[in-house]
Amino acid sequence: MRRFFGRGMLLTLLIAAALTFTLCNKGPESASGPVMRDFNSEFSAAHPQVKEVMAVQERATKALMQHPEVIGTATGMTDDGQLAIYVLAKSEIPTDNTATTRSLSKLVDDGKIPAEIDGKPVVVYVTGVIHALKGKPPKPEPPDGGTDHKGVQTPPIKLGTSGGWEYDFTDYYCCGGTLGSLVTTGGKLYILSNYHVFYGDQTAMPGTPVIQPGLIDVNCNAGAAQQVALLAGDRSLPGSNVDAAIAEIIPGMVDPTGAILEIGTLSSSTVPAAIGQAVKKSGRTTGLTTSKVAALNATIQVQYDTECAGEPWFVKTFTGQIVITNRASKFLAGGDSGSLMVENVATNPRAVGLLFAGSSQTAVANPINEVLAHFGATMVGN
Repeated sequence: MRRFFGRGMLLTLLIAAALTFTLCNKGPESASGPVMRDFNSEFSAAHPQVKEVMAVQERATKALMQHPEVIGTATGMTDDGQLAIYVLAKSEIPTDNTATTRSLSKLVDDGKIPAEIDGKPVVVYVTGVIHALKGKPPKPEPPDGGTDHKGVQTPPIKLGTSGGWEYDFTDYYCCGGTLGSLVTTGGKLYILSNYHVFYGDQTAMPGTPVIQPGLIDVNCNAGAAQQVALLAGDRSLPGSNVDAAIAEIIPGMVDPTGAILEIGTLSSSTVPAAIGQAVKKSGRTTGLTTSKVAALNATIQVQYDTECAGEPWFVKTFTGQIVITNRASKFLAGGDSGSLMVENVATNPRAVGLLFAGSSQTAVANPINEVLAHFGATMVGN
């Protein structure tokens, strides 16, 4: 989620209004939304029962996404701990307790979906439209003693901080996101963030500078920031299944241990997401925040805009994504795009995913192993 700053204009209010969503759960027991408990961490995509529900979810996805309110599907849990198919929706959708799987297509045409598919419960999870977000005015400075994720750091900088492409602006706006973490490939060190943070206006070229903090936090004046890395790698969008980009660090400008503000150093290993898994992140806007994984294996549509705070450009459908609870944007907000999501442990946490999109109720992350494979990279850590 990038952030943008208006030069004399307040379109942030319009975007903020457009990104106000509700969340509900129309599963067998509740209509208030999934209640995430500390479920067994074994419920990753490798768990046999999770695999079974994922297979049903995938078979039903094409038909379900014909419904005009459905933006995706995933595998999660009901309030009482049953593995379930999540239908990710822009608004509430009625379910039919008497429907059979054979009638799924007809029900979708009628505006309903079955309460069960092949014996698996269905939960309607209202997320609203998912955006690679930009929005809201700048957040006030942290209180005395708080960690500043937006100010100019003394090099070598720590990550989980404001940053972005040096030229990411238009006539009216400048943008920024989060410099997420440090990875290594080919014997070199790179900052990892999102494609839409580093290449957001589609004119960015490899070799051009990445700055800290981002333009949004220096009043659109790149001269008040510092160059910390140079863009590298390929353009992951729109062709690939990850929203990711890397920039080679400028020697002496980035902490080579890969330390992240308020998190510290990481493990060099990773861990797959699991339903109910406790996670945390350190980002430009909301700082250090925690949440839980709500669902796995999401097929989900994400809205992208042209340039910095531009018009809607394209909708990208991602598969195999991680869905995280984000009520009232307390976990992830505009400007936190590019943050690394890690397990919520005190020392050397393992990376779980790369955060890149969401709504005021839901956050979405690329699985970290898919991101690393895209660049042939590994995490920097202990």
